[in-house]
Amino acid sequence: MDTAMEATTGGRGAGSRQPPGLKRRLRRLEEAVKTILANIGEDPGRPGLAQTPERVARMYLELFSGLGSDPAEQLTVLEEEGAGDLVIVRDIPLYSMCEHHLIPFIGRAHVAYLPDQGRITGLSKIARLVEGYARRPQVQERLTRQLADAIEARLAPRGVAVVVEAEHLCMVMRGVRAHGSRVVTVAVRGLFASDPAEREQVIAQLRS
Repeated sequence: MDTAMEATTGGRGAGSRQPPGLKRRLRRLEEAVKTILANIGEDPGRPGLAQTPERVARMYLELFSGLGSDPAEQLTVLEEEGAGDLVIVRDIPLYSMCEHHLIPFIGRAHVAYLPDQGRITGLSKIARLVEGYARRPQVQERLTRQLADAIEARLAPRGVAVVVEAEHLCMVMRGVRAHGSRVVTVAVRGLFASDPAEREQVIAQLRS
């Protein structure tokens, strides 16, 4: 757990390791939440809501902890002689916040890449990459591109394919209220972008 997360989730000794300005950010967030509650017609001081501004402030810092860092740095490059076969990591849990309404979208990411010259990365690093880009105000289309671009830039593979499938609560809770709908976005790079047959095959494997 990094120091920012430890500070916002009450980890031991967090007080002495809080990043500069964290207390000020928390106070400002708490005041903003109180303002929202008051302006929707609630009483921020009533017993059931008394601790809500603090909880929401800490939650927001956790949900948006991907800001201010480069998630691509998670992709440590390893050299594995002879590695050149397709690598697929499927069903990576994904939780993000739609930047249009600050309502969650929840789903899974599926990632595939074809290593070149034995350059691979740890499988857990791909999951951390997904988490890093998801923990910021997002749109699914951008998130999918960012994942593909990061893998292409860090590993320089022969091909990259990313599929993200998610349910957007902004579509379920408001507006059209499209219960059960899922959004699918795809980003391909390298061989999977230039060869339609290869693209069709890898996307079928990712979504199977």
